[in-house]
Amino acid sequence: MIKVNDKNQFSDILQKYKYNLHSGDIVAGTITYKESKGFLVNIGDNTAGYLPKEEINVDLSYDKKLLTLFINTTRDFFLVKYNPYIKQYIVSIKRLDYIKAWKRIKQLQLENIIFTLRIRQINKGGLITYLEGIQAFIPKSHISLNDNLATYELKNYSIQCKLLIINEQKNQLILSNKSALLKLSRHKFRIGELVYGLIVKIKQYGLFVEIYGMIALLHISEVGSKYIDNLNKVFYIGNLIKIKIIHIDRKQGRLSVSKRSIK
Repeated sequence: MIKVNDKNQFSDILQKYKYNLHSGDIVAGTITYKESKGFLVNIGDNTAGYLPKEEINVDLSYDKKLLTLFINTTRDFFLVKYNPYIKQYIVSIKRLDYIKAWKRIKQLQLENIIFTLRIRQINKGGLITYLEGIQAFIPKSHISLNDNLATYELKNYSIQCKLLIINEQKNQLILSNKSALLKLSRHKFRIGELVYGLIVKIKQYGLFVEIYGMIALLHISEVGSKYIDNLNKVFYIGNLIKIKIIHIDRKQGRLSVSKRSIK
């Protein structure tokens, strides 16, 4: 990594040590001139750098005042490649910010932090948001109100979530709303605990029961000692039932309960 604040000092270092710049280096440079599709950057070498607009993290193309302020700005750049035809290094701000963002995300994962993020888009599979400038996805299965995504169409709606999967190589960032809610719950759930839950949904494979604001699954195999062919004939939405907690997955934000051997 090369990081020098003074462009003349940087030039002196290049000459003294005969250092050759390489793709992936981080260098200091000053933006000197605006062109139609980017900016010229003085990186202290005899060869200038070029910053394409698509390599700027913030879109400045519609604000002439910001573009004017952008000139003479000195900062770090990521060297993308050398273009021998125009004898210029292609530099990027976006890629440098991307590297820094992933470092912060990895640290946030270690700290097990809960985020409140604004929803940007909605699709059939879940919700799209951004963390540290990186696009993140909250799958429908990890959203508390997963049967009514239209609820999140409210302007500037925010959602609480935790990091579930991060993969920098695949640029994959998966979050969980259920995991965040389980961690935030005032009730400390315990294996073997007997509780009362409200039936909120009935499916062919089991019941979804609300317990202290959390949704738990009562699988059909745990409903009783005898198999029930049609749960809708025995249970009704809004009924309060006594159940036992048999599994807690804090990472996934899932609770499993049983009604077997409970009077």
